[in-house]
Amino acid sequence: MTRVRKIRFHCFGDNEVLQLDEIKQSGPDARQILVAVRAASVNPVDFKIRSGKYPSVKDDRLPYTPGRDVSGIVLQCGAQVDRVRVGDEVIGMVPVWGGGYAEQVVLEERAIAIKPGGIDHIHAAAIPLAGQTAYQGLFRHGQLRAGESVLIHGGSGGVGHFAVQFAKACGARVLTTVSTEHVAFARSLGADVVIDYKTQRFEEAASHIDLVFDLIDGETRERSWAVLKQGGRLISTLTVPSQDRARAAGVKAMRYTVEPDGNELSEIGALIAAGKVRPHVEKRFPLDQAIAALASVERGHSAGKVVLAVS
Repeated sequence: MTRVRKIRFHCFGDNEVLQLDEIKQSGPDARQILVAVRAASVNPVDFKIRSGKYPSVKDDRLPYTPGRDVSGIVLQCGAQVDRVRVGDEVIGMVPVWGGGYAEQVVLEERAIAIKPGGIDHIHAAAIPLAGQTAYQGLFRHGQLRAGESVLIHGGSGGVGHFAVQFAKACGARVLTTVSTEHVAFARSLGADVVIDYKTQRFEEAASHIDLVFDLIDGETRERSWAVLKQGGRLISTLTVPSQDRARAAGVKAMRYTVEPDGNELSEIGALIAAGKVRPHVEKRFPLDQAIAALASVERGHSAGKVVLAVS
């Protein structure tokens, strides 16, 4: 077995628990592929898992390698894999048991897609988790259609910057809330109305909204019920919305968790290859600076994504 470098933690805690280990890499099962990682995305779920606050990852998963999405090159295919071949450049979501912060990782065949043309691995790695989170929230769960209006809370972040572009690409009217320093960035993504939440209440600019895509929660969500039209939808990646509040407002509301879907990821890749959507990478770090990369995401306030350059 080949020995590869992986960022791991052997106990839960702050960033200091992360360390660079060199271990043997196992091969893929029948419906899996082994990928040489060129870049790995850094996501908020990574520090939630590292801190021990993510329900699906407990002590029995230790030692744990963070990282839920990657871009790289296929090294080996399982016996029943038929979607890709050795040498293909691919992107994909890593299972919740992790592994993206590494020189090699095993992915499920159903969770991958061919890397979009016209972008490098750094930008491609930014796509799978954040892109599918945005896509599923808007379309699978939010049922957004052309001509409708959507208010995206947090439109400059990793998920939000994809959501703004997806919504525009489908023909929706897009309103988004961002901080002062990200107003120009949100406008560059194509948002029709950009609301600086530090200086303006979004209720002053938004009303009769078909869909609220909530990436913020808390007081922002509570104020969002009033801007939805009757029969509207509120979709969140965070806590479960109050069904009492939803009934009182005459709307539907739900929380969801992103699911890996290679076919859907291919649709996203087609939008990117066509130039309709562009992943934005705010910062990049080498693999051995994963502590700094994760700290940057944990502090927040970045536009777009933070990515590890692995090789």
